[in-house]
Amino acid sequence: MKLNELADNPGATKNRRRIGRGIGSGKGKTGGRGVKGQKSRSGVAIKGFEGGQMPLYQRLPKRGFNNINRKNFVAVNIGRLQEAIDAKKIDAKKAITIAVLQEAGVVNGVKDGVRLLATGKLKSKVTIEVSGASAAAQAAVEKAGGKVSIIARAEPAEASA
Repeated sequence: MKLNELADNPGATKNRRRIGRGIGSGKGKTGGRGVKGQKSRSGVAIKGFEGGQMPLYQRLPKRGFNNINRKNFVAVNIGRLQEAIDAKKIDAKKAITIAVLQEAGVVNGVKDGVRLLATGKLKSKVTIEVSGASAAAQAAVEKAGGKVSIIARAEPAEASA
């Protein structure tokens, strides 16, 4: 068998129906759209329209609250921190700041800061400066002999060349 001899099984593919190509085609004249009315014409956009009745999406009550002043923190688990230390991307002897985490590729796109979370195990003694930390994460760092300091606000993330 050669590549130029490959073919589909008979009846596996079917030509698409060309609508609006004469009455003999079976889909001529109105082109399957029925007769008259808005939907038979081109340029119809009536997705949520219910014929003048108040649409369902407007009848249902609005729920929830979006706080425009909400802080958007990037989460870093202590297990991920330990992986970066093991891979020699972060020096555990020096203070670990948000800038150090960004350079190591542990976090990116820091908006309002970094929050330390307690998933994983931390073996290294580290001093870390973050915007926030869970109580369990702080306990885990202190158990390993390290220290967590909470900074007031994240320094702006700038691309250093």
